[in-house]
Amino acid sequence: MYTNQNFITLNILLLKVKIKEIYCKSVLSKSGIYGVDYALNPYTGCGHGCIYCYAIFMRRFTNHKERWGEFIDIKINAPTILSKEIKKFQRGSILISSVTDAYQPLERKYEITRKCLNVLSKYDFPVTFLTKSDLILRDLDLIDEMNSEVGFTFTTIDENIRKIFEPGASPIEKRFNALENIENKYIFFGPILPVFSDSEEKVREAFTKFEEKNVKYVYIDKMNLYPNVWKRIKEFLDHKTVIEYQKIKNSEEYPILLKKRISDILKDFNFEYKIGW
Repeated sequence: MYTNQNFITLNILLLKVKIKEIYCKSVLSKSGIYGVDYALNPYTGCGHGCIYCYAIFMRRFTNHKERWGEFIDIKINAPTILSKEIKKFQRGSILISSVTDAYQPLERKYEITRKCLNVLSKYDFPVTFLTKSDLILRDLDLIDEMNSEVGFTFTTIDENIRKIFEPGASPIEKRFNALENIENKYIFFGPILPVFSDSEEKVREAFTKFEEKNVKYVYIDKMNLYPNVWKRIKEFLDHKTVIEYQKIKNSEEYPILLKKRISDILKDFNFEYKIGW
């Protein structure tokens, strides 16, 4: 459950965000992500406010003048559209969600995701969830009846760092506690944060915690400093850290060394994994 302080913090964050109810023409789209046939995104934009958000490219598909992170569009008719679309699609795997978080804070009020699950529960489509929110526990009554797996994203297991990079997302401990209530589960460890969570000590600490939670597997990915992402990140980090990130951004050696470091550490752990670069 969210505490009063959580709500106060959330309200402060959302004061800076333009929230708009929209009617979408489509909600289930074919996906280019490996191993996923379709993506379902009940929102455009996200209240988690992650400063490294890769979905920043989605802004060009909206009519917003606000910068990415300063608006959220709520697809209020998404469940109705989904109930029509799913009848036309061949059975395949669905990712909820690829360019937003289906369990961002506004979902508590609008329940768009839950209403979509009510539709999906009538069909035998394999469904994969990826979230940073323990709010997903609310919907376990539906999820447990589906052909599904639930993933939690971690970029760090340091709560102080989480507050900088993911100010609106669930605290680290809440995500770990949520994992204990989910049977078919995995972890997305990424993007690994240069300087903050990429050292041998930090990676080993994270893997130890993951193994304790008996996850099915761990998908691991590095930070990709795309031009728009890099421009956004620079606004939030201090000058010294920006210089360090600039070096990493221009380095061909960094991803090679990071992959070797992680591969060496993984020898001491028993969970299945995939390194994404």
